[in-house]
Amino acid sequence: MIRRAGVLIAALLFASCASGVNSALADDACAGPGAALGVERVVDIDTANGPLFGDLSVLAREPSFLGPGEVVLTFDDGPMPWITKSILDTLDRFCTKATFFSVGSMAIAYPASVRDVLARGHTLGGHTWSHPLNLKRRGLDRAIDEIERGFAAIAMAAGQPIAPFFRFPGLSDSDPMMAHLQARGIAAFTVDVVSNDSYIANADRLATYTLAQIDKRQGGIVLFHDIKSATAKALPVILAGIKKRGYKVVHMRAKSPLAPLDTFNADLEKRLVKTDPARKSPLIIASVTGTPPQPEAPQPHLLPFFGSPAVLKTLSGADAEVTTLAPPQRPRIVVTTNDHTETVNDGSKSARAHRGHKAKPVRIKRATADDPPFNIFGF
Repeated sequence: MIRRAGVLIAALLFASCASGVNSALADDACAGPGAALGVERVVDIDTANGPLFGDLSVLAREPSFLGPGEVVLTFDDGPMPWITKSILDTLDRFCTKATFFSVGSMAIAYPASVRDVLARGHTLGGHTWSHPLNLKRRGLDRAIDEIERGFAAIAMAAGQPIAPFFRFPGLSDSDPMMAHLQARGIAAFTVDVVSNDSYIANADRLATYTLAQIDKRQGGIVLFHDIKSATAKALPVILAGIKKRGYKVVHMRAKSPLAPLDTFNADLEKRLVKTDPARKSPLIIASVTGTPPQPEAPQPHLLPFFGSPAVLKTLSGADAEVTTLAPPQRPRIVVTTNDHTETVNDGSKSARAHRGHKAKPVRIKRATADDPPFNIFGF
C-alpha cells in the first residue's frame, strides 16, 4: 500500500505557510553577492510518466532541459555528516542549490543530515537502499526492493515528503526497471558531466578536472559524491570557477512528492529509533505515560523541495524563472520474468533486443595518462 494522501496535503499546507520565513532566511544566507552563484532557473518536473534525463544511458531518454552554459549540481551516496555539512555550507555561501541522491541505509544512519539537506532548500531523491554496483544483474524483484526500500528509508529519515527522483548506482539502468519507475511516477536521472571524484583524492586536481569537463560540454548535469572529502575541499574552487566562466545554475524540483511504499516501515522504524536520538517510539511513550504522544508541530525553517520558488534568487535579486516539464510516457519493456538485463533504445534498436541481442553498453572514453582512471561503477 502507498501512504495516504494526507501526507501530501499536510506538506503542501506547510509549504505555503513556510515560504515567507524561508525568503528571509535565504536573504540572510546569501550575504556575499560578489561570490554568489544564485539560481538562474528552476525546473519543476512532472514525474508522472517516469521520464529519464541525462546523456550517459543507452535507453530512450528526454531531450536536455538545459541550454548552453547551464549546469545542475548533483551529489550521490550520502549523507556523510562531516562531508555533507561542509558541502551544504559551501552551497549556502554561493547562494545556490543542488539535488542530493541519497542511499537509504546512509539516511537511516544519519537522519539529521538528511533533514539538513531539506532544511537548506535542496532537492532530495533516492539512490537505492545499499548502493549495489550493478543493479540490473540482481534480478528484477531484488532491484525493485532496493529502489523502494531506499526511498522508504530516506522519506522516513527526512520526516517529510521527498522528491520522486532516482539515480541508478553505477548508472546501471534497464528498461524493465524504468518501466517500474514509470508505473510509480518516478523520474530517473543519469549524468552529463562526471567529476571523477571517486578517483581523484587531490582537491586541486579534482577542481581542475571537473571544470575542464564542464567546459568541454559547456554545462550539463554534473555528478559529485557527498561522501568524498576531496569533493568538499574542491567545491568552493569549482563553484568559483563556474561563476568566473559565466555558467548559470539550474535547480531541479518535482511537481509532486514521492509516495513511498509502507511495506518496509516496521523494519525501518526499528533501525531509525537506534540512530535518531530525537525520535521517540509511540509505543514506548504510550506504555510509559499511558497517553499516545502528540505529533510535533512542523519546524518553520524546513522547506520542502516543492516550496515557494520565491526563495531562489538570481544574482540580480530577482526570483528565479520557473519552467515546468511534463514529458510524455515512453514505451518501456515490461518483463514477466526476473531477468531484466536486456536494454532497449528506441525504434529499430528495440527489435534487436527482442531478438535476443543485447544493446551495446555505454562507451566512455578512458582518461589519458594525465587523467585519473575512470570506471562507470565508481558512481
